[in-house]
Amino acid sequence: MIEAVSCGGVVIYRGKILTLYKSYKNKYDGWVLPKGTVEAGEEYKETALREVAEESGVHASIIKYVGKSQYTFSIPDDVVEKEVHWYLMMANSYYSKPQREEYFVDSGYYKFHEAYHLLKFSNERQILEMAYQQYLELRRANLWGTRKYF
Repeated sequence: MIEAVSCGGVVIYRGKILTLYKSYKNKYDGWVLPKGTVEAGEEYKETALREVAEESGVHASIIKYVGKSQYTFSIPDDVVEKEVHWYLMMANSYYSKPQREEYFVDSGYYKFHEAYHLLKFSNERQILEMAYQQYLELRRANLWGTRKYF
C-alpha cells in the first residue's frame, strides 16, 4: 500500500465555486475541485495554493481549513491510500484557465447547487457542503472579503 497526501481548495468568488473538468484518455472524465500532491518541504497551505494556481490559473487566498477526505484507488501492482486536506479559499477574480498538461479541458465558477451536482466524487461533494456552509456563516457575520478572518 502506498500512502499519498494532497491538498486542495474550495475556491469561491462572488458566491460561485471553481470547478475543473478533467478528461484523460477516455478513462477519466469528470468535474473536480483543484488539488494536488504535497512536494518535499512544502506546507499543506502552500501546496493547496500552488495546486489551485497550477491547475486553474486562479490566484486565491486561504480563508480557513475545511477538513480532510480519504479514499483509495488501484494502480498497477498496488493500492494508493490518499488523504486530501482542503481549504476554503477566496479568488480575486472570475478568471480561470485549465491546465492542459494535466488533462484539464474546462474550468469555471458555478452556483453551489450546480457545482454540487457537477462534481464527480461524493467525498468532494461533502467537502463542498462543509466549505460552503463556512462561507455562508462568514458572509452572515460580514467577515467574507474583509481579510479579518481569524
